Amino acid sequence: MTDSIMSKAATMEIPINSNGDTGTLAEDDSLEQDLQQVMVSGPNLNETSIVSGGYGGTAEGIIPTSSIKGSNMHHSSSSSSMTAEEATRGVAVEKIETVKKWGLNTYKCTKQMISERFGRGSRTVDLELEAQIEVLRDTKRKYENVLRLARALTNHFYNMVQTQHALGDTFADLSQKSPELRDEFGYNAETQKLLCKNGETLLGAINFFVSSINTLVNKTMEDSLMTIKMYENARLEFDAYRSDLEELSLGPRDAVAIARIDAAQQQYQVHKDKYERLRSDVIIKLKFLEENKVKVMHKQLLLFHNAISAYFAGNQQQLEQTLKQFNIKLRPPGADKPSWLEEQ
Repeated sequence: MTDSIMSKAATMEIPINSNGDTGTLAEDDSLEQDLQQVMVSGPNLNETSIVSGGYGGTAEGIIPTSSIKGSNMHHSSSSSSMTAEEATRGVAVEKIETVKKWGLNTYKCTKQMISERFGRGSRTVDLELEAQIEVLRDTKRKYENVLRLARALTNHFYNMVQTQHALGDTFADLSQKSPELRDEFGYNAETQKLLCKNGETLLGAINFFVSSINTLVNKTMEDSLMTIKMYENARLEFDAYRSDLEELSLGPRDAVAIARIDAAQQQYQVHKDKYERLRSDVIIKLKFLEENKVKVMHKQLLLFHNAISAYFAGNQQQLEQTLKQFNIKLRPPGADKPSWLEEQ
């Protein structure tokens, strides 16, 4: 088409008017349109086109790939938005199902609890295990009282040691300033310093005793009680679903009722397995707790007795030997205070 246009332009006669101007031809407009057609139908560096028909064909045969890309991008964004919307809808449905199950379980357990309190419902009872649990709770209360008193003793004894330390310093100062009573003040200063040293050693033993009792009461026993709490909740759930299954079994046996009974039987079995598993865990933990308690308390009571006896007997060597026997290391004076670098 380009060759025909160029030959047409070369052989065309251009008439000249009398004043030397070119005449206006009717074909000028068609030539200009053909040139524009060539320019339009030529390749675009910024746009790859799919051409239908020959080069320089009608504009209807040109399909810009930008429009294809745009439609693909629109389709892909629509797909991604639909996928995100479906995922959000799935999460919402899952949350609704979780809340529904939680609400149904809470309703059943509350109903069972009220029935038990008013004597209308039956509950699963393990007399031997419940007796052991009650003993543990009573033991924990008593050990908490021991811990409270031991901490009070530690505080009072610490204040006494600090008073002895200050009194010893005062006696030592007065022995330097009172020549006539130098020996008397000196003896008392030495005595108070010795009592202060032995008191700090005894404080180390008592602090170790308090720390061990605290670990036994607030960690070991508390861990067992947390397992017991989970066991008691599992027992309540088990009884709730057991009662629900018993009520359904007494009703009619149509198709809908049989389906509900099968579902209740499955839930009953799930909670029964959970109850028996936690019951076994509680029995094992109570056994190991008792063994650990005897072992720890045997060591701590022996330490407490030997340290107190040696201190009030004035046997400094035996007091120090007691701490070595139980691998207790005393902190040097001022160890709890931060260094001057930490204070900066």
